[in-house]
Amino acid sequence: MWQSGKVYTIEEIRQLRLKGAIYIRMSTELQVESPENQEREIRAYADIYGIEIVKVYSDLGVSGMTAEKREQFQAMLDDVKQERNTYNIILYLDDSRWGRFVDSRDANDYRRQLERKGVVCQSCDKPLTMTSTVVDWIITMLKDESASDYCRQLSQKVFIGQRNLIMKGYRQGGPAGFGLRRMLLDESGQQKQELVMGQRKSLQTERVVLVPGPEPERGKIRWMYDQLIAGAREAEIADTLNAEGWLTDFGRPWTRGTVREVLTNEKYIGNNLFNRRSGKLKSRQKKNPESEWVRKKEAFIPVVDEERFLAVQEIIRERDRKISDADLLERLKCLQLHTGRLSAVIIDESANMPPSSLYQSRFGGLLRAYRLIGYIPERDYRYVEINQRLRAMHSEIVSQTVLNIEALCGRKILIDPETGLLELNHHLFISIVISRCFLTPSGLRRWKIRFDTGLRPDITVAVRLDSANENIHDYYILPALEFGHSDLKLQDENADLLDSFRTDSLEYLLRMSVNIGLDKAV
Repeated sequence: MWQSGKVYTIEEIRQLRLKGAIYIRMSTELQVESPENQEREIRAYADIYGIEIVKVYSDLGVSGMTAEKREQFQAMLDDVKQERNTYNIILYLDDSRWGRFVDSRDANDYRRQLERKGVVCQSCDKPLTMTSTVVDWIITMLKDESASDYCRQLSQKVFIGQRNLIMKGYRQGGPAGFGLRRMLLDESGQQKQELVMGQRKSLQTERVVLVPGPEPERGKIRWMYDQLIAGAREAEIADTLNAEGWLTDFGRPWTRGTVREVLTNEKYIGNNLFNRRSGKLKSRQKKNPESEWVRKKEAFIPVVDEERFLAVQEIIRERDRKISDADLLERLKCLQLHTGRLSAVIIDESANMPPSSLYQSRFGGLLRAYRLIGYIPERDYRYVEINQRLRAMHSEIVSQTVLNIEALCGRKILIDPETGLLELNHHLFISIVISRCFLTPSGLRRWKIRFDTGLRPDITVAVRLDSANENIHDYYILPALEFGHSDLKLQDENADLLDSFRTDSLEYLLRMSVNIGLDKAV
């Protein structure tokens, strides 16, 4: 085994007779760095140092911004953690192949997880010395940040590119819709062919726009608008369409919801919309406020005139405004008695019912509306209430902790407004997490602690709740040097080392934060 801190020569490394694994990653935009090319270069590097390759992990066509969907990367981590590996070094072409993580600290965190298990992580674009100096660490950190910054810049460039295409009137994906068709344009802007359902462009230089569909469909769309203006409801319009044998663009019968989609989508007046929802850098999709939408007016030939469209929008808005909260709940109760169950889809497809979005905005969510009429969904939604209570409890615990520390030390404690971390002694960052209590079928209590790994706190204060998840049971004060790399599962009695971090109060933490100054610590 090699000695920590020693800088080895090539010959000394060859005498170690290391066994290695190769990690290869290729995202779709980097075809030049094919798996074959990567493996060839890595094996040549391994030959220089006499490393025997015993395992190859390959993630092909996978983004490096996160580790979650990289199955081979996860398999590599799991093999080492479970000590199934027969190798003691992992080689990859360069730090960008290890990952272009959104948070550059994630790259180093994964390396540390493996190195704690005695496995060296080595990029093949630098010499192998079997040790890391401060300079090595700084260079690696800068490379990780450079890869992370590449992702952020690429995301911004992609968004700007999409926005520019939208403002030029080009369609960015999605079905055309009833009464419209997708038309393929060549690089000179000339119409090439109409795309049927499922067809896509084949060349990067080609573009897609929306064009009016057959006149019978366009006439039926105008008829829908006229019917609503005349006082008809969406469900009545759907019934008439079905009776006449009309089908949606997907070949399905019309419903209240599909009629409403035609009556509210701006593409029917020729507008091109983008960014109503977004999830940049692999984050969860969210609705964006209208101020962030990208809208190109008159991008397509309209099927409905703007005056008619705006009249329909005002009718729908006014109709929703006139319904009182009591009437909304009464209709919801009647629907539940009629159908036996409720969901957003059932509400949206039911006649004489406002859209489910109105219940969400009026009552702060469908679950709260259900509760007001005494309806309990088949699915157990108690965890939603518990989580709401935990969020309130978290705020209370943080506030009380801050007040206690300030009372002891006579000074203000900073709380980062973005991360919620407490900053003590100017350099010590503390995260407070709440751990729910779960009961096993046999009645045993279990807790799971999820660390704020993305925030990198120095200390995590885990607050365990009692069996009812209403009051504090105890605390675990967990330093990042020992914990925080993976979720922690607890029971009533744990290993001696783990329970040595348990406390019934935060007094120990408070005294530590007051009496020990990091600037004086040795």
